[in-house]
Amino acid sequence: MPLHIVLIEPEIPNNTGNIGRLSLASGSHLHLVKPFGFELSDKRVKRAGLDYWQHLSLHTYESTDAFFEQHRNKRMAFFSSHGKQDHWSIDFEDDMFLIFGKESVGLAEEITTAHADQLYKIPIDTTHVRSLNLANAVSIVVYEGLRQLRG
Repeated sequence: MPLHIVLIEPEIPNNTGNIGRLSLASGSHLHLVKPFGFELSDKRVKRAGLDYWQHLSLHTYESTDAFFEQHRNKRMAFFSSHGKQDHWSIDFEDDMFLIFGKESVGLAEEITTAHADQLYKIPIDTTHVRSLNLANAVSIVVYEGLRQLRG
């Protein structure tokens, strides 16, 4: 019952490394959509992913269009601080794609607009925080998905 973690244009190598480790630990597949803000060979990616990186189910794409073309018929959930629905309202399914944007600005407006009915947020209970760290956000969503799927 794998989930698919998708990072569109990730910028911070340490986050991507940590999410890689999370992917392996949770039995998820990791999908990275270019352009990246780093090289996959960057030692910071490897350090954050420790010695697990070579065991990942890792897929890379040259562009957002290439990713969506290849997976257009898959069930997806998109994550943004602009989402109107909480992540708890997602009815997770096996083989579901969880789409996250880049650290600095999140998902592009064209993506959030096109998928508004599939756009979710992680509740933040203060006005003093705009968003969560990407690796933390992915962890919250993935483990909620696993909790639901494993019942």
